[in-house]
Amino acid sequence: MNIKEYFSSLFKGAHSLIQGMEVTGKELFTKKVTEQYPENRATLEISPRFRGTLQFIYDDEGYHKCTACKTCERNCPNGTITITTKMVEQPDGKKKMQLEKYIYDLGSCTFCDLCVTSCPFHAIEFSNDFEQAVFRREALVKQLNYLPEKGNRPKPVVAKPAAAPKPAAAVEKPADAKPAADPNATQPAPTKPAAAEKPVAADPNATQPAPAKLQPSEEQTPKKED
Repeated sequence: MNIKEYFSSLFKGAHSLIQGMEVTGKELFTKKVTEQYPENRATLEISPRFRGTLQFIYDDEGYHKCTACKTCERNCPNGTITITTKMVEQPDGKKKMQLEKYIYDLGSCTFCDLCVTSCPFHAIEFSNDFEQAVFRREALVKQLNYLPEKGNRPKPVVAKPAAAPKPAAAVEKPADAKPAADPNATQPAPTKPAAAEKPVAADPNATQPAPAKLQPSEEQTPKKED
């Protein structure tokens, strides 16, 4: 190496050093964006799309939508999900498969979201809780159905709408119908029936009228025999 090449490489190194110090100098006066975790845990905002850990979706009454169809278990590429089922007898006497345990291994999960997108009942989801550090690997194995099973959700009873009252048909009064008696009107006093006349006994001493004589035209004449 001659002197010319030596000084040329020296100036190139000094130029690159100045460029690097220029970037460092700019960052020295820019606003700091470092998160002071865990001091700012109360105000820390995590993206809602961050996939922290798998969890069940429970409603306010403690019911979940998982039917133990094992679709998520078959679609998991790492075998992270293990589902155990049992047969229960329904009130109508029929038997139905029911979820017993839903085991999720967070340590082997790749957070690919295939289990969530393939669930036909939208029973599971990923939460954005990132604080999952533990001291033992066994603690990463979780049972997602931690609430006691309540069986099937009761079907809501739909009340039938009340039928509209039918209009009353007008009743035509006959022409000879008597008006209804007023219950508040004063009733006339009942009349006493007239006393029946007693039969008069015949007088034995009274003279009987003479029987009427037949007229000659009315008398019967005997027929003569020939």
